[in-house]
Amino acid sequence: MFSSFGGYLIYLALILIIPIWAQSKVKSTYRKYSKKPISSMMTGAQVARKILDDNGLYNVNIEETRGTLSDHYDPRKKVVRLSSDIFHGHSMASSAIAAHEVGHAIQDEQGYAFLRFRTSLAPAANLGSNMSFILILAGIIMGAMNLVLFGIIFMSVAVLFQLVTLPVEFDASNRAMGQMVSAGIIRNNEERETKKVLNAAAMTYVAAALVAVAELLRFILMFVNND
Repeated sequence: MFSSFGGYLIYLALILIIPIWAQSKVKSTYRKYSKKPISSMMTGAQVARKILDDNGLYNVNIEETRGTLSDHYDPRKKVVRLSSDIFHGHSMASSAIAAHEVGHAIQDEQGYAFLRFRTSLAPAANLGSNMSFILILAGIIMGAMNLVLFGIIFMSVAVLFQLVTLPVEFDASNRAMGQMVSAGIIRNNEERETKKVLNAAAMTYVAAALVAVAELLRFILMFVNND
């Protein structure tokens, strides 16, 4: 696949063009909808708190954190962390992102299978991300294909983590939409714009998964061709 010129161009497109496009899409969509207030005029923090309380998650706290689009849910400490713009913002982007992170808290509370699986994979995936390229590079330099194989195995775990992340993120977005509509946080005419924010954010995970799979395939083919 990657031995041909056409295959190599496809590979370059996957690892370079797609992630850049995805990041650009997220940033442009965020800029656009961070300027459009929602009709309820609730801040991201208020949206998060309402959805949490509506689902009986009174034990989950909300904290303001530094950075831009650094929002996340910490399952260990049961905390939804929102960046300052999201925490204080009244926009469609703020409400969508806050609701998405709360979606993860609801997954955690309900024992969502893919989230549990991803959490259990995290330590091995981190190790795989750190060790795979070291092992593969060492194997190539030393001509030791066994090391390359071990590197591929480590990388496979990291790739699996990326793939499992996709249903986790899409499910959190679906939960976010349902919660915002049922709670009256957004109106019918605001649903389309809110979905655009959530879909743009999801594309970064799709791009990351594509890159990870392309990298893994490249090294697998290299190993097979040199075996």
